[in-house]
Amino acid sequence: MTFPDAALAEILTAAGIDPGRAGGVTLEGADPVLPTRYLVGAAGAAVQGAVGLAANDVWVARGGAPQRVSTDARRGALSLRTDRQLRLDSGPAPAYWAPISGFHRARDGWVQLHCQFPHFLNGVLEILGCENDRDAVAAAIAGRGAQEIEDRMAEALLPVFRMRSWTEWRDHPHGRAVDGLPLLEIVKIADSPPLPLPALPTEGARPLSRLRVLDLTRVIAGPVVGRTLAEHGAQVMRISGPHLPFIEALVMDTGHGKLAAHVDLRDDAGRATLRELAGDADVFAQSYRPTTLAKRGFSPQELARIKPGIVYVTLSAWGHAGPWAERRGFDTLVQCATGMAHEHGADKAAFAGAEAAPAHLPCQALDYIAGYLGAFGAMVALRRRASEGGSYLVRVSLAQAAHWLDRLGRTGDDQAPLGLPDPGPDDVADLSMTTETAWGRLEHLGPGVTLSETPPGWDRPPVPLGTDAPAWPS
Repeated sequence: MTFPDAALAEILTAAGIDPGRAGGVTLEGADPVLPTRYLVGAAGAAVQGAVGLAANDVWVARGGAPQRVSTDARRGALSLRTDRQLRLDSGPAPAYWAPISGFHRARDGWVQLHCQFPHFLNGVLEILGCENDRDAVAAAIAGRGAQEIEDRMAEALLPVFRMRSWTEWRDHPHGRAVDGLPLLEIVKIADSPPLPLPALPTEGARPLSRLRVLDLTRVIAGPVVGRTLAEHGAQVMRISGPHLPFIEALVMDTGHGKLAAHVDLRDDAGRATLRELAGDADVFAQSYRPTTLAKRGFSPQELARIKPGIVYVTLSAWGHAGPWAERRGFDTLVQCATGMAHEHGADKAAFAGAEAAPAHLPCQALDYIAGYLGAFGAMVALRRRASEGGSYLVRVSLAQAAHWLDRLGRTGDDQAPLGLPDPGPDDVADLSMTTETAWGRLEHLGPGVTLSETPPGWDRPPVPLGTDAPAWPS
């Protein structure tokens, strides 16, 4: 069983930082926190500790006094499910799970559909040849093989996967490819002179004050990068296409501290606007499939040419190596394909004395782990460009996060953690805050780590996409 300090040491090692520095972060508590045997408390506390340590390092590099960094397993676990603790005007946030999404039993196993966006929903229904009704979809899937469905959906670029056990996943070509990758990578991709961090403002200074972040991300993992950098003072602008579908509740969850502008990369004017914005940015974060933005002229190498010294953060579902590198994917689908949903479902069934069926963890652990690691990597790279020079690529993926969470271990052989309650609003009131937004009064979790001199927080409320002009404020 891994405790938070050991998990933090693994993160630091992956980033090329002395793992002994984990001892400088106060990490308290232990799993179980949520109803799962996976060590989501240790994982969450470790990634929050890494973020706090990196923010403090940037602060010290800019002339600030060293700070105390602290968090605990409870805060860490809850930081992996901020979407589930969101409330609007004292009621639940808007639901976003499509009725036909989730697990369906095939002829020889299980498959999972992810139909939160209209083009995914329409594509799945067309292939299955049925109407938008859960019973009709279940009937269409029941007569087909799970692998047949996965393969056919992949041909149509649709995010549908069959459930595997961990053993099956480790034997899969892509599972083997992910096993060969580190938890995260921070790679120097171009040479350029050292770029000093800007001087801290005289009032209200925080670790990332006067640093700018372009956030070209969607759903959860990618937007968490920008939200996390914003909570340490960065000026973050989220860029979305006016034609792209989005999930409103997740914009509320991950939009704290951000400007939000529309830029259409399908035309020359939009691409010119983004190049201009990138020329004044310090970090460029993206979570589209690995080659999507490259085809528009915004690969890591091209960004390093546009802005020498750029830190380019890229998040993907499956990682950059292996046969699934270009496949679409989301947290729950990675849980399904890797063996996580198979194991957690079996644990739940054993606890309840019921028939085994797949089940997702009680948090989007992979999304949030990857997002926090992306922010951590960005801050590490910002320090390196200040001392060594160069442009940097930070690479993380949901699949790499899944392998790391698996390696951390489990709470034990018994099923006792499965009896823990799912935290409700009253259970997290001490960690929650309220923000007035364009949607109404938002109740949400605060930042997951404490810094003694520069408390993390957000200067702006989340706003609807496209609210702001695509230009950096002076």
